[in-house]
Amino acid sequence: MPPGRRGANVANVFLPISKVLPKPRPPAPAPPTPPLLCALLISRGVPVMASKVIPWYKRNRGSQVKSDLAYQYSTKRVVSEQTTQSSKSSSKSTRQVQAAATEAMAEPEYTIPVFRQRTSEETGETEEYQRVSTKLEKGLAVIQEELQRMRISTKAQVDSLAIEKEVKEKMYRKVDLLEEIPRMPDFIVALRPHTVWEKMPVKLFCTVLGTPMPIVKWYKGGVPVDPLSAPGKYKIESKYGVHSLIISRCVVSDTADYSAVATNTHGTAASAATVTVRRASGGGWSSQIGIVPRLSGSHFSKLEVSLVHCFPVTFGVEGESASLLCSLVAVPDLPNLPPTIEWYRDDKLLQPGPLVDMSVGGSVARLVLPHLAKDDEGLYTIRVFTKDGTSEHCAYLFVSDATPPVAGAPGAPMSVKAYDINSEYILVAWKPPNTVDEAAITGYFVDRCEGGSDSWVQCNDAPVKVCKYPVHSLKPGHSYRFRVRAVNSAGVSRASRPSHVVTALDAAESAKLEGSHEAGVASAPGQPVATRNTKSSVFVQWEAPRHGQQDLMGYYIDGRMVGSKDWFACNHKPFKLNRFVVHGLTPGETYVFRVQAVNVFGLSEESQESGPIAVEPALGGGFECATPSSPYGISLLNCDGSSMTVSWSSPKRCGGSKVIAYYVDRRDVDSLVWKEVNVNGIMDRVCTVDNLTEGTFYEFKVQAANLAGVGLPSAPSLAMKCDAWTMEQPGPAYDLTFSEVRSHSLVLVWKAPVYTGASAVSGYFVDMAKKGSCEFVALNESAISQRYMQVSGLEEGEWYVFRVRTVNAHGIGRASLVTEAVCARPPPGTKEILTGVDEETGDIFLSLEASDISQTSAFVWSKNYKPIGDCPRVTVTTKGRTSRLSFMNPDKDDLGRYSVLVTDTDGVSASHTLTEDALNSMLELSHAIRNPIVPLKHGLNYEVLEKGHVRFWVQAIKLSPAVTYRFVVNDKELTSGEGHKISHDVSTGVIQMIVDNFTRDSEGTYTVQIHDGKAKAQSSLVLVGDVFLAVLKEAEFQRREYVRKQGAHFSEYLTFTVNEDCTVMLTCKVANVKKETTFHWYKEDEEMVPETPPNVMSGACALPIPLFSRKDQAVYKAVIGDERGKDTSTYDISGQVFDDIINAIARIAGDSASELVLQCTPEGIRLQCYMNYYTEEMKTVWKHKESKIVSSEKMRIGGTAEMAWMQICDPSDKEKGLYTIEISDGVKTHARTFDLSGQAYTDAYEEYLRLKAAAFAEKNRGRVLGGLPDVVTIMEDKSLSLTCTVWGEPTPEVTWFKNEQEVASNEHTRITFDGGKFSSLVINQVTPEDSGKYSINVRNKYGGEFVEITVSVYRHGEQIPEFKLGQTKMATPAVIPPSKTPTPAPSKTQTPALSMKSPTPASTPKSPTPAPKSITPAPKSPTPAPKSPTPGLKSPTPAPKSPTPTPKSPGFKSPTPFGKSPTPTPKSPTPTPTPKSPTPSVKSPTPPRFMKSPTPPRK
Repeated sequence: MPPGRRGANVANVFLPISKVLPKPRPPAPAPPTPPLLCALLISRGVPVMASKVIPWYKRNRGSQVKSDLAYQYSTKRVVSEQTTQSSKSSSKSTRQVQAAATEAMAEPEYTIPVFRQRTSEETGETEEYQRVSTKLEKGLAVIQEELQRMRISTKAQVDSLAIEKEVKEKMYRKVDLLEEIPRMPDFIVALRPHTVWEKMPVKLFCTVLGTPMPIVKWYKGGVPVDPLSAPGKYKIESKYGVHSLIISRCVVSDTADYSAVATNTHGTAASAATVTVRRASGGGWSSQIGIVPRLSGSHFSKLEVSLVHCFPVTFGVEGESASLLCSLVAVPDLPNLPPTIEWYRDDKLLQPGPLVDMSVGGSVARLVLPHLAKDDEGLYTIRVFTKDGTSEHCAYLFVSDATPPVAGAPGAPMSVKAYDINSEYILVAWKPPNTVDEAAITGYFVDRCEGGSDSWVQCNDAPVKVCKYPVHSLKPGHSYRFRVRAVNSAGVSRASRPSHVVTALDAAESAKLEGSHEAGVASAPGQPVATRNTKSSVFVQWEAPRHGQQDLMGYYIDGRMVGSKDWFACNHKPFKLNRFVVHGLTPGETYVFRVQAVNVFGLSEESQESGPIAVEPALGGGFECATPSSPYGISLLNCDGSSMTVSWSSPKRCGGSKVIAYYVDRRDVDSLVWKEVNVNGIMDRVCTVDNLTEGTFYEFKVQAANLAGVGLPSAPSLAMKCDAWTMEQPGPAYDLTFSEVRSHSLVLVWKAPVYTGASAVSGYFVDMAKKGSCEFVALNESAISQRYMQVSGLEEGEWYVFRVRTVNAHGIGRASLVTEAVCARPPPGTKEILTGVDEETGDIFLSLEASDISQTSAFVWSKNYKPIGDCPRVTVTTKGRTSRLSFMNPDKDDLGRYSVLVTDTDGVSASHTLTEDALNSMLELSHAIRNPIVPLKHGLNYEVLEKGHVRFWVQAIKLSPAVTYRFVVNDKELTSGEGHKISHDVSTGVIQMIVDNFTRDSEGTYTVQIHDGKAKAQSSLVLVGDVFLAVLKEAEFQRREYVRKQGAHFSEYLTFTVNEDCTVMLTCKVANVKKETTFHWYKEDEEMVPETPPNVMSGACALPIPLFSRKDQAVYKAVIGDERGKDTSTYDISGQVFDDIINAIARIAGDSASELVLQCTPEGIRLQCYMNYYTEEMKTVWKHKESKIVSSEKMRIGGTAEMAWMQICDPSDKEKGLYTIEISDGVKTHARTFDLSGQAYTDAYEEYLRLKAAAFAEKNRGRVLGGLPDVVTIMEDKSLSLTCTVWGEPTPEVTWFKNEQEVASNEHTRITFDGGKFSSLVINQVTPEDSGKYSINVRNKYGGEFVEITVSVYRHGEQIPEFKLGQTKMATPAVIPPSKTPTPAPSKTQTPALSMKSPTPASTPKSPTPAPKSITPAPKSPTPAPKSPTPGLKSPTPAPKSPTPTPKSPGFKSPTPFGKSPTPTPKSPTPTPTPKSPTPSVKSPTPPRFMKSPTPPRK
């Protein structure tokens, strides 16, 4: 190594050799043989040389060999150069001393005695003899090795003393010559600047020559340095022309310009340098932001305590836990006397409690925050009291908001405290949360909790807008806690951490909350200024707001990345000072910052944004300067007898600068002097050391160098013997490294052995063992050829070690050195390699974004774990934390496994296997990018617009403003003009052409060609044949539609809906109408006039079709029109449309269907189901015991508009069972059931028999069939004949009455009854006395009826009464019940007879038409009305009003029982008696289907 190579180190600057070497030390006497060794030798029969034992207190201390590191560095090169000269020019006395010492230490060689031959008698002792002999031989070998080591050590000491003596003599002679020449001071080696970390020592060296010897004084900033002013701080040394100033435990205030001034009688010279002291990351808070915790008191300690590994800047989340750890080194280490430690948050001393846990033990100081809240955010400082004072470390803890209970809700308030505590109220104050992207806070809710309870009560009904609130209604003497929740438009935040417990008492002294000096929020702070700090932090400072400084709680700092719109909170608790260090930033990115002031009234406006700043360290021009740590793992790779090849592992820490060289030293184990192997630094970590002596043991050590200098040397290697390797097996693999460490796998990589043996290396075996175990397990059964292996199946968190064995044709060679232990756990934030294609260039690339990098980190890419280096097939680019490997012209040769390792990190690495399928997919995409086409979102399409225009359009994903295009139709280019409109929209990427008149000539092929820069695209559309005809038809239709819509028209054509009452509504919607617009409905081209005229101005028209049935099938048409034209909508209600309507009706009817109701009739038992509407077209099924019932004479099925019924005629026991009606609407089946069995059947059957008997009686009772008027007006002297037809079985008795007096037959009044059918009352020559009220009473054993007639006789010349002839009303008979009534009538009212219009007698009494019931009142009758034998069934119903049926329609529908009873038709041959009973008349057959039932209505 050239002079000054070691001088590259911070602490190594040297004088010329004449001024450097120290004085020789006196030789040390040969050490005597240790007593224990003598005893051992004597016990084994070995002769021991006599020696004098010297007590330890009389031994010469100066004879001990001292190893001064600085001395060795400065002298070994000179020693190595002068060893030969010293050996040639040494004096005779020196040789004699050396020979004497050698003879004194020499010992006679020990010879093992020859044992005599044993006789046959001694053969029994042979086995014992061999055992003792073997043991003794081993012991003697050990003793010989120990003696050899002692000889070597003594020889080295003697050689060193001789060399020192000779050098001293020559040095003194050279100094005498120099002292004779006078000269002024001259700095041969000047001071150099230093940048060090806080608490590290710094040494300033300089070398001054001058005659006489100059006097050097040291200055700091122009002020002399006085070591006595700060004992232990400064140390000034001056030895052999090397002057040094040592500053111990540097602090930031030691940053200054230091100078050394040398003076002698001939002049003065000076040298100056700057010392910069920086704090480590996270440790510069107190100096940068000014928070320095004050000492809590004096704590004397006799321990020397150093902080080794301290907690960094920490990030936490509300509700989680955080631990801050510091490793300590205490001297002496007394387990029962731990160091005194204090923890601070900001400037407040922390005390142990439920929210803070402190512990010291096991060389670790720990602070645990079990339940984080934003109140815990701040600068944490650990202060350790040591023998020399205190040692501190500080770092910031950030606590972010937890996930809010409602998205967009604000964060929780913090620092809730109680002030002005008294029995009437307690004033609660707090700090508002930071709002970045959330809505502004509109207020706060304050909750209280009484001591001993866990229930919280809200104190204020409405949110309070300021950050304080007086809580009233407290109980004196009770204790309370308080918490606060913030409110904004999104919701309510999480609750804050509860305040300390306070008691509502009148205290003599309590904390008072200072009143607000200004009513309102503070003004915005000044524009922040951001400066560089470290690789992941930025120092931000700003000016305080102009208004509202008195009540400030602190500041909130927000940041955002340049190019992003999203702001993020830098702190979550108001920071009091106007300067802040923002941590957790991404190295290499650019940020801007803003600040808000906080007071009791809330947050101020945001300040102006700071200027953009890139996150880079501020020290050393982008790197933090320090020497690298020592290399390790020196191993022997090859030896040929005169040279040895060694390798080593790179330093674990590079010191902030790339390692640029390695220096190797070696020494013979017989010597203590290290010799440099390489003068110039080497970059490879393999070195071949030549000029070695075969058979000699050597040791090696290595140093690494960077821009800051040469680092510490490695520990000496094991002694390695220089014997030529001649074995046939290969040597060891070396440089074993790990990459891609994951939870259950890792990749082990190694290099091939230098010594291959007698044949080429054929493979490798990899062995693994857990840390601390010597039991290695082979991971591969057969040798692998590649020099890497992915190890899987690891246990997460377990530590492992590995080794590699090399194999060739002659066997397995030496194993490599065992690796350091590795933990199966990935580094935090580990990411994998991503593949992709560059959208701009089309390059296929692999990229990795490192989770963490340092200033000297480099991305090392490998293929199949062989470094790629400078390869023309790929290029590597790195930006910030991302590195990209791009392929130039990828093909199959590029397939394989690619890995990347980030140096100077905690193992950040990843790999990716590039497969053929993946490469082909990316090649296609790359080709598309390099040969660009305009990407089309949609190809050429058409769209028929209103007016019949046809739009042809194509949509590109992206278009530039410079795009050009053209439309070609049938090989003819079209331009925008008459009949064609061509345009485009860059924002949407749409290019279109609108054809105004699309005709048969428009058939053909349409093509659009697009040019956008270098990109091209083309899309075609073929419109021929059926496709063209469909488009043409649609265009013509749209053209007609446009014309139609110019006048009144249908916006929605006819359709149907069904109301809840099952009325079918034909509906349509109209548009563009006016008052003159007419609307007409048609059914089968016959106009229909609805009761409510259509109102076209409402925009909708409807035609109701009540009681919908099959008769309503037809083609309906709606016509709307005015002078502008007309429009028509038709709707054919038939087929599927009719079925859909019926299903819709069935759906509503089924939902409204009642439970089955039992009703008895004279013909049988009837089950009825009432619903909103019933028609025979509905899919209705009756079932008996799950068997479908078919309508027959026994089982009759029918219905009315209000119900469906099923009648069992002449019931018997066979008809007992469960009956079901099922109504299907096409989707769902609606079912109703009735169990006709048991008591229900018995009661129904009895009622049926009773009604049957009553019907028979009604049929055969006496009655007047007709022929009598209600009123008769006759002139005096005329004859009056009242004749009527009567009927009854048996023949009834007939009695006439006048004014309720029976009329006897005489000459004037003659009564006749012919054939049992015709009865007459004839009055001859009537007189006024004959006027009166006449009546006829017809009855037999089953009952009868009577009819009243009013007769009025007027004289000649008198005015005829108003009643006109020809308008007489038929007399209404009054029913007379039989003499015995089986069931008492429920009604006491009598039913007078109704009048009949026609006096024509009835033709026959046997009418098949049932006599409907009537509840219409009639005039009073002297004959009492029969009582109604109402059955005692479950659901009797009142009698409905019943009209008389029309005899002309045999299939007519019976009127509904809910209708009124109209007057019978005069021409009806059948008289209509009006019984009071609701029982049907005699022989009332079951009505046909869809006939309205005479049964009373349901409840």
